[in-house]
Amino acid sequence: MEGKLRNMASVYIQKDNKILLLYRQGGRVVNDVWVGSAGGHFEAFELNDARACVLRELQEELGITEHSIENLRLRYVTLRRSQEEIRQNYYFFANLKDGVDDYLVSNEGISRWFLLQELPSLKMPFTAQFVMAHYLKEGCHTDMVYGGIADGEKVLFAALPAF
Repeated sequence: MEGKLRNMASVYIQKDNKILLLYRQGGRVVNDVWVGSAGGHFEAFELNDARACVLRELQEELGITEHSIENLRLRYVTLRRSQEEIRQNYYFFANLKDGVDDYLVSNEGISRWFLLQELPSLKMPFTAQFVMAHYLKEGCHTDMVYGGIADGEKVLFAALPAF
């Protein structure tokens, strides 16, 4: 292990009892699976600011700004070792503001709104599927930030309290 890192951030936009997902096509790392509403790799100037990365990706991929969403919160940080690198994923959740058109089109693939109960049946990247399962069971009922470590079979989550 050489110590290489890959930092990525994504945001899941919610409206009522639905979440907007993207069927990612043509990505460098993730292809032909459902991912967050928008997301991608950190730029060098975003290295210490996952929020800046996710806001940039929202603008680039969906054409919306921070003014179209509310309650943007970092909820999960996961670590996974893959292909000689540590992949760090920062998962944000936000709500689409009332009055904002929910017909959102991505330049990265197919965008579609799903009912929350549909999410467990969708094909997602490894850590994302565990984040979503945890979020639906526990995370959506709290304001906690969770850390997750992928062990090859599952992702083990722990609340990350501030102290």
